[in-house]
Amino acid sequence: MTILVTGASGHVGGNLVRALLARGDDVRVLVRGDTAAVEGLPLQQVRGDVNDRDSLERAMAGIDTVFHLAATISILGDRGGQVARVNVEGAGMVASAARHAGVRRFVHMSSCHAFDLDHRPGAIDEHAPRPKPSDPFYNRSKAMGEHAVRSALAGSVSHVIVNPTGVIGPLDFKPSRMGRFFLALARGHIPALIEGGFDFVDVRDLVATTLRAAAVGRDGENYLVGGHYATVGQVTATAAASSGRRSPRVTVPMWLARVGAPFMDGYGRTTGREPLYTGESLHALRAGRIDSGRAIAELDHEARPLAETVADVYADFRARGVLPRA
Repeated sequence: MTILVTGASGHVGGNLVRALLARGDDVRVLVRGDTAAVEGLPLQQVRGDVNDRDSLERAMAGIDTVFHLAATISILGDRGGQVARVNVEGAGMVASAARHAGVRRFVHMSSCHAFDLDHRPGAIDEHAPRPKPSDPFYNRSKAMGEHAVRSALAGSVSHVIVNPTGVIGPLDFKPSRMGRFFLALARGHIPALIEGGFDFVDVRDLVATTLRAAAVGRDGENYLVGGHYATVGQVTATAAASSGRRSPRVTVPMWLARVGAPFMDGYGRTTGREPLYTGESLHALRAGRIDSGRAIAELDHEARPLAETVADVYADFRARGVLPRA
């Protein structure tokens, strides 16, 4: 099959492309700027953007399956409209281009953030409500992006939506926000931790399950794909064991972090730099538990141990010269 991947320069995209090539597929990627994650790989590169119809038409020609991964992650709101342009308008444009090109199968990589992470009681599954108007804009943008995809493809292209939790793992070239967190820990640049936790999935497990979703996932369905819930302290302790750097000794209680959040938000918007945390990132750290039961039952999803994933993160950083070898 000839397969198109958008967002191939990202963490999940770089891993997905390698898995597709390993099984013998012809791969084409739509790339805009940074191509470090796909350099040297035997694939076709189409320069363009998810908001540019001409480049989408070029990228879609002769394609059987589309994996739409391109997205803008934000913990600082809409960022001048960029989040909406990519996550909502761009998702709809990619899906529309796929429909016009006669694509057979469309896989949309969304996020667990497309659901109401405050939903209680019980774990969050695919029947949970969608984000509230008061929830972070990124969360709402992912839900709106799903709606745009469904609207463009309904009745024409078979499609499935994958909703991963927090993605970590090797081959994180940019790196991602969690990748930067692991690097900062190893370099001793994290002064304190914050209470709370999240569900983290290994990027390789996510990719394997995404490929099964493309093959056998039910048309129009969502699949929440998680790994293991861990507190910030547990993740940091696991990272310390692999990085050789002692964990920060201070943990800021959630109530105090929330008091400081407006100042962090203001700093980020004024300077354009991502602060240590924001009100939106604290929202994620208060999320409920994620239920991946549907992905386990229908897609044979499996999650390797968190410690293995974190060890491989640092091994990869060292192998690529991002961190000095131990």
